Amino acid sequence: MKLQHKELVDLLQMAYSAEKAAAFAYQGHAGSVKNEDEKSAIHQIEIDEWNHRKEVLAIMNYYGIPISTYYEIKFHIIGKIISYSCYVIGWFMPYYFAGRLESGNVCEYFRMMHYFHELDIHEHNDVLYEMGIKEKEHEVYFLQKIKNKKLLPFFETLFSWGISKSYNDVDLQKKYPVEESKVYCKNSIEKHT
Repeated sequence: MKLQHKELVDLLQMAYSAEKAAAFAYQGHAGSVKNEDEKSAIHQIEIDEWNHRKEVLAIMNYYGIPISTYYEIKFHIIGKIISYSCYVIGWFMPYYFAGRLESGNVCEYFRMMHYFHELDIHEHNDVLYEMGIKEKEHEVYFLQKIKNKKLLPFFETLFSWGISKSYNDVDLQKKYPVEESKVYCKNSIEKHT
């Protein structure tokens, strides 16, 4: 079955490649921190990103969607640059920008779910939901690490993410179940159409 949804196909291709960039970034991030617990937690997040890449590829293969060479090259380079930069930009910025990135990634998976629903396809709900929630868990982890840092208010003002600003409307303390998760990220869909 071929997907007749240009935005969905592009989002799947982009997410597949962007997960590689994120995994590369976390390799550098984990390597740059000294605390063993932090190193271990960031390494686990890297593993989660590789797993998401596999899940997205499985969906793409199901519909015969090719991997985008453009996105693969672009995100490979971005991921490697971020990975190396973690060793020179200090402790705070890798945590901050990882949290900000994860905050946006949450809605990627819920947008995919919304797009599939437009095609009356619901069979990927569970895996997309799980990936969206996992990205939210990553966001929360990174925010918890920096929430008391003096730089956070300045960065939150400058980059629109932090204690009081997020790029998604998922609340892990009041999670909707999969069946009701269509309410998540509706504003994100409107911004991208």
